[in-house]
Amino acid sequence: MIDFVTGAPVPGSLDVTWHAGRPAGEHDPAGAVQVHAYTEHTLILRQNKSVHFEAPFLFLLFGEERALLLDTGATEDPDRMPLRATVDALIDDWLTRHPRPRYGLVVAHTHGHGDHIAGDAQFADRPHTEVVGPSLPEVTEWFGFRDWPLRPAELDLGGRVVDALPGPGHQDAAVVFHDRHTGLLLTGDSLYPGRLYVRDTEAFSATVDRLLAFCSTARITHVLGCHIEMTRTPGVDYPRGTVYQPDEPPLQLTPGHLRRLRRALDRREEAAGDFVVVYPN
Repeated sequence: MIDFVTGAPVPGSLDVTWHAGRPAGEHDPAGAVQVHAYTEHTLILRQNKSVHFEAPFLFLLFGEERALLLDTGATEDPDRMPLRATVDALIDDWLTRHPRPRYGLVVAHTHGHGDHIAGDAQFADRPHTEVVGPSLPEVTEWFGFRDWPLRPAELDLGGRVVDALPGPGHQDAAVVFHDRHTGLLLTGDSLYPGRLYVRDTEAFSATVDRLLAFCSTARITHVLGCHIEMTRTPGVDYPRGTVYQPDEPPLQLTPGHLRRLRRALDRREEAAGDFVVVYPN
């Protein structure tokens, strides 16, 4: 048995240089998916910008009974984005070290935009696998949300509990995930070093308020979103569609950035240092 509770949140490593693509037209020898082990039981994946400019980050969390894959990337074609093969190999490797006669996989999403769900079909016929649909009714039913978006839900992977926090505003079925084992707050497209697209200002602001309240009592180690779109110069982002970002900042943010985002929303500010807020027209 793996103890996911004692000593939580456990420290992990973000000592990693994320692959940031190559100039347009230049051959990229790197693979389609970069894999970084934050801990033995927590993996961070990034789709190569040379495959798709969105280059979303994905997260694979292992519990006693099943793993959780958050998001499936921006590319459907398994030849260009072999996510299923990559995840299968990672699970097989984990099971070699932690054998079990049967092990499940949940494929869920931070939200339902195309660059986060494109690879879902690769898992449709995978044994012992549940793929959570991206629509609001599917999300609320599968996680058991009550009084959406006011009350959180919990997902137990087998001794490893993940808090699912309603996060509409960027997209109506967005969910923020808090892993109690590592203390990681996985914010999807609600907060990351990039352009934060606010589709519904009232809902987005309420989400930020709920996350701030949650962070006031939970132990948060890092805030990890799903993209990097900024340069290391405060307030300066890479243009949409960029396939080579040699001056990227780190992915990780802090709860302090949520407070900064709250202030930016109050003042309707756009450039806010480590991110840019894009408001509805």
